[in-house]
Amino acid sequence: MSLFDLTGKVAVITGSSKGIGKAIAERMAEAGARVVISSRKAEPCAEVAAAINAKFGGDRAISVPANISSKSELQHLVDATSANFGKIDILVCNAASNPYYGPLAGIADDQFRKILENNVIANHWLISFVAPQMIERKDGAIIIVSSIGGLRGSPVIGAYNISKAADFQLARNLSVEYGPHNVRVNCIAPGLIKTDFAKALWEDAEMLKLRTATTPLRRIGEPDEIAGAAIFLASRAGSFVTGQSIVVDGGVTI
Repeated sequence: MSLFDLTGKVAVITGSSKGIGKAIAERMAEAGARVVISSRKAEPCAEVAAAINAKFGGDRAISVPANISSKSELQHLVDATSANFGKIDILVCNAASNPYYGPLAGIADDQFRKILENNVIANHWLISFVAPQMIERKDGAIIIVSSIGGLRGSPVIGAYNISKAADFQLARNLSVEYGPHNVRVNCIAPGLIKTDFAKALWEDAEMLKLRTATTPLRRIGEPDEIAGAAIFLASRAGSFVTGQSIVVDGGVTI
């Protein structure tokens, strides 16, 4: 059996109707997992789930829409997954928001709160809903998709970076709390990835030119290039890894 095999596992991936979350869901299904597609809008979620089922057969994927800003909707996501698949072995907290682009001096209080609530507190909520069953089974893998922004400063996405730095610490702290129960918590820190979420960064020709020039691999990443790290952390291959942040950025932070 492959170290990266996920057969028999159930994975919930937020923000999985497109971009990085979609790539993770597709690759986890390919590795044998049953996956739950979740984001705010029902139709895109259903489309991704249907495509996964068409490709891999059976009931490999289901769609459970949820807005990460709603605690009750996140609880429903967990309840609906347990009702359909019986358990949750893998949780990927991928969904995030960034409603403000500019210096911190100009951010409104409600924008700052939304970033912190959606990118940190919502992760805490969802993890707290899933963790008890993992603790009971003494088995589970939780992955937070953070960002290399959490390792750096920025003149335009500073609040977002602050939230992503908090995600690193959330993973470290929960890994200490859950480790004795064999539940692992880790982060993935992507660099600039070609997603709709990061369009403001890579559609700017000058900014893209600067970024690629200062990246050892001389390009930005693709969503599928984050999926491998997620499968590693979710599988037996990563069974002794917890509290870590794996940087996947083409070398830009070095």
